[in-house]
Amino acid sequence: MIALHDLLTVSAEVAAPTTPVCRDGAVLLDRAAFRARVAALIALVQTRAASRCALCIDDPFDFACALFAVFACGKEPIIPANATPGYLADLAGAYDFMLTDADLPPCVATTPEHESAAIHPAYPIDPHAPLTLYTSGSSGTPKPIRKTLAQFNAEVHTLETQWGALIGAATMLASVPHHHIYGLLFRVLWPLAAGRAFDRALGMEPLQLQACIEHCGATAIVSTPAQLSRWPAMPGFAALSPAPCAFFSSGGPLAADAAQHYAASYGAAPLEIYGSTETGGIAWRRQDHGDAWQPVAGAQVRRDDDGALCVRSPHLDHDGWHRTGDRIAVDADGRFRLQGRLDRVLKLDGKRVSLPELEARLALHPHVAQAALVPLEGASRERVGAVVALTEAGSAALLETGRVALAKLLRRHLADYFDAVVLPRHWRFRASLPFDARGKLPASAVAAAFAPRAEGVEVLAEARAGDTLHYELRVPPTLVHFAGHFPGLPILPGVVQVDWAARLAAGHWPRARVVASVERLKFMAPVTPGAVLKLTLTHDAARRRVQFAYWLDARECASGVLVHREDA
Repeated sequence: MIALHDLLTVSAEVAAPTTPVCRDGAVLLDRAAFRARVAALIALVQTRAASRCALCIDDPFDFACALFAVFACGKEPIIPANATPGYLADLAGAYDFMLTDADLPPCVATTPEHESAAIHPAYPIDPHAPLTLYTSGSSGTPKPIRKTLAQFNAEVHTLETQWGALIGAATMLASVPHHHIYGLLFRVLWPLAAGRAFDRALGMEPLQLQACIEHCGATAIVSTPAQLSRWPAMPGFAALSPAPCAFFSSGGPLAADAAQHYAASYGAAPLEIYGSTETGGIAWRRQDHGDAWQPVAGAQVRRDDDGALCVRSPHLDHDGWHRTGDRIAVDADGRFRLQGRLDRVLKLDGKRVSLPELEARLALHPHVAQAALVPLEGASRERVGAVVALTEAGSAALLETGRVALAKLLRRHLADYFDAVVLPRHWRFRASLPFDARGKLPASAVAAAFAPRAEGVEVLAEARAGDTLHYELRVPPTLVHFAGHFPGLPILPGVVQVDWAARLAAGHWPRARVVASVERLKFMAPVTPGAVLKLTLTHDAARRRVQFAYWLDARECASGVLVHREDA
């Protein structure tokens, strides 16, 4: 291990200039190549007089080089959670200048021998140099979290102590962005400090991972619960070879059935990491060894009188106890179980209710894999909406009894614990919850499940059965596509039905994103405003086809086959 603030010292380069840093396909970029790229970016950063630099760089190798170039120039890196125009506009006062992929000079092609022989000037970095990341915050407003390089250095040493022997010389493959603390630590900083490579590609599914593994050999996977839960159903999942030495997951709890799939296929469940941007890593677990969380090396936890988790660790910027917003129960071995948030308490019709408590009770039903609740503003009073990710049994019940009957069943389950006035009145059923790229579950994404999507359709229910997806869709009466089609007798255009099928298919099968042709297209019955449709999508990966069929009550009203491009 090397201290992060020593990465740009002459001694570090002379000692091991060929230490791996990044794999780019079949090419391995070493520490000398890293130092050469950092030197080029230092020259760029030095042309800027201002001190706070927003790093909006998607390429992980260039991001790592730019990050340390900014440190070397004595400036403060600012890492926004994303680079969308609206988000950056909200942060306009938080940074002085910005670096994007387009701002960086091209890499100068050199031979590995030339790179390894080059000795670059030493650039001392302040061990306590500041770094600011942004989280969404509980209100959805970007929240700055200012940390120091020393905190990150302490954390990468914790990670190496905890799992370095398990990882060995494996290349880190990641499907998480480096703009979030989890991706920043596991994908960039830990490998840099430990002298192991991280992969330049952003692997998103098993077939892509297999292509990376063929170049890398030994690998470890860094992902999120949402992605890890999808992979067992995708082609190539159980055939990754050589098998990754570890799967890491963070951003939320991994569903128990997903953990079981990994344990069955690879002999061990994923290593789940619990923590936050403020605290860094706090604890870990592997669900094949139990569902309780074990504090990471060097961390201490305790339970406050109100149940709040408090943590003390070298990852904090002080030596005292840090109080979190999570409620826990501690067992005799010093491990703990999460019992929801201390906040998110609503008063409905004079009754107080904790949404995390509702979610926890709902998740105990065998039909429920995960649940997320959100307050919904109605015409007269506030109500609660529930978005439920179904288990296999739940999906079967949805297909057999229907959405309304399933919602009633779950309300009866909750009625044993809660007053009727606080129970969810609005339900949406999904194959998975709408986690974002960082593995978080924004309240805005949960609320969006109760509104029509951008393309106009309102998804009431979704269930998976093998390679077939089943949907229940509501056609909003105000849909713009009814205008002029036809005056006095509005009918949903067939092209809209094809578009909905294609978009919903692409959401689950990325290779179906680009439609090359539509075959066997039939329209048998008109669809009017306000209709509730059943839609089935069946994916044939080998033939690159998605067969779709719409039903209105018991009558089939449209069907066809979407053929997607081979290189989609």
